[in-house]
Amino acid sequence: MTKWYSAGLHFGCTQCGKCCTGKPGTVKITEGDIHRLAERGGFSEKRFRADYTRALPGGIIALRERENGACVFYDPSQGCTVYDLRPRQCRTYPFWQTNLESGGKWQAAAQGCPGIGQGNLHSAEEIEAKRREDGTASAARRG
Repeated sequence: MTKWYSAGLHFGCTQCGKCCTGKPGTVKITEGDIHRLAERGGFSEKRFRADYTRALPGGIIALRERENGACVFYDPSQGCTVYDLRPRQCRTYPFWQTNLESGGKWQAAAQGCPGIGQGNLHSAEEIEAKRREDGTASAARRG
């Protein structure tokens, strides 16, 4: 079956922070994410978990948010302070399964993200690889 995005999709992160701020959400992280982020910050993984994460049902771990709903790693003047090490969920955005269900869902996602429809053309193969690694899915428990 041919995907609606078989010709590829344009996306270029503008680092506007719209996906990192606003209404509360859940950024699921993996054990690998925890290890990399703790190492970057010079923390033990135990301290990183205590200071930056929260447990969800089913053994899922998520990043904490600030009181205003912003990600703990988002700084209004710098953007994402861990961009090169951002969690899988962030790395695979906007190529999440829910956004790729249809062209209409993709356009709805574009309403909140100025990078959708802009930037580099991502091939259908690249999109599928990111969709399979979608950090919003249950696969987020993998390292």
